[in-house]
Amino acid sequence: MAFDDIQSMNTSELTFDLENPRLAEFNLPQNPEEANIIQVLWDMMDVRELVLSIAASGFFQHEPLIVTQEKGKNIVIEGNRRLAAVKILIKPELIETPKGHIPNIGKRAKREIRRLPTVLSTREKSWRYIGFKHVNGPAKWGSYAKSEYIAKVNREFGVSLEDIAMQIGDTHQTVQKLFRGIMVIEQAERMKVFDRNDRWQRHFSFSHIYTGLGYKGINTFIGLRSESEEEKDPVPHSKKSELEELFLWLYGSRSKETQPVVRTQNPDLRNLNAVVMNREAIAALRTTRNLDHAHEISRPSSNVFEESLHDAKRSLQKAHSLLSTGYDGSETLRKVAGDIANLADDLFEEMGRKQSRLKSRRGERAR
Repeated sequence: MAFDDIQSMNTSELTFDLENPRLAEFNLPQNPEEANIIQVLWDMMDVRELVLSIAASGFFQHEPLIVTQEKGKNIVIEGNRRLAAVKILIKPELIETPKGHIPNIGKRAKREIRRLPTVLSTREKSWRYIGFKHVNGPAKWGSYAKSEYIAKVNREFGVSLEDIAMQIGDTHQTVQKLFRGIMVIEQAERMKVFDRNDRWQRHFSFSHIYTGLGYKGINTFIGLRSESEEEKDPVPHSKKSELEELFLWLYGSRSKETQPVVRTQNPDLRNLNAVVMNREAIAALRTTRNLDHAHEISRPSSNVFEESLHDAKRSLQKAHSLLSTGYDGSETLRKVAGDIANLADDLFEEMGRKQSRLKSRRGERAR
């Protein structure tokens, strides 16, 4: 994008872009005050680094803000973090932060940043430049911001996912997956089974749904259609209840006072994927909302049996190593050790009997 027609604008006349994909990740009020936006940018998007840079070196005049004029406002569609940094330097009381985090700059420095270099454009003319810069460029967005951007360009400007991928320098498959993730979220909201603003955590962990849709179990559980289909309703309406359950497990609900069962992507998301492939495990999760318990049910009994033996061995080895310093002669503990010994003997004998039966059956089949 050429910056031939740079013009200076009053900083006070520049407003933040509420459609900024980065801001979509956070629960801002419907009509937020400027201070609310600046606080989120400060808290979540490393604006302090820009504050220190601009305080030390000034605002780089050859990298203008991109501005679009909509509804009588000068909206910054590229450069919101830099705009926040400048507004903070001019008026530090805009944000809540420990004393000393914002450097004091002189009157002359403040005067110089009361007007900033800008280029007037439209969203449609600027999307390629903004996308390339933030999808794979030096100022990368997170996966949620990328998906919001891709969906907006596809929907508002009629650009195919393949063309978007080519323009921003990403793979077609990645763009498809990001698009599908945001489409599933929007469909769930239209079906009234999910509300982004009702999630339990302030930060929206988009990667939970984006990654989860790539897992076979979760994909099948909600009947997800092929990612190659660019449609706004990728989940069959017959799977409405399953879609609602999935979002509740992933994100929880403040109105229902329900925390998500997926706390971290690893291992919780993979464990959830295993659970939704097992009817008994699904029933357990619905009843108890205990993902660890449901996952244990979903696992093959042979795996659980083997791990239990190894866990028991490790625990006994640890107890044995602490015998001289940890055992105080308690008769109760000695009885516990006796119970363990009896249980181990019974288990060993039962394993031997089953081993003999299995060998006998194999021998009969061999004849």
